[in-house]
Amino acid sequence: MLAVIIKYGIKCRTNMNCYAFGQKYILIGLAILTIVFGGTLAADLNAYAQQAGEKAGSSDSGSKLIGAGMAFGLAAAGSGIGLGFVGAAGLAAISDNPKMQSRVFIFVGMVESIAIYGIVMMFIILGQ
Repeated sequence: MLAVIIKYGIKCRTNMNCYAFGQKYILIGLAILTIVFGGTLAADLNAYAQQAGEKAGSSDSGSKLIGAGMAFGLAAAGSGIGLGFVGAAGLAAISDNPKMQSRVFIFVGMVESIAIYGIVMMFIILGQ
């Protein structure tokens, strides 16, 4: 493989044009995101009359599901990234000093609580 994806970008192992290599994949990703989000925004543009006895703002267009999914998905993704950094640093700290194990578990629990907050927000959004 000529290019390696590192933490914050793409690093080339040879003298190829790395900027064009990375730019191609960034443009493909942006095009996919544009198609997906453009399709969801344009999916239901018609206005419908409110039924008798129906509460205002109770449309079943799926906006709640998208919001709940994004709340949990982004919280879980952020928690996973944070847990990678905290776990690596925690294992290094424990290997140097085994007495640090309880403190490392506290920090790991703090990072995992972000995902729990995402679950709580998901249930709040779906419960309304």
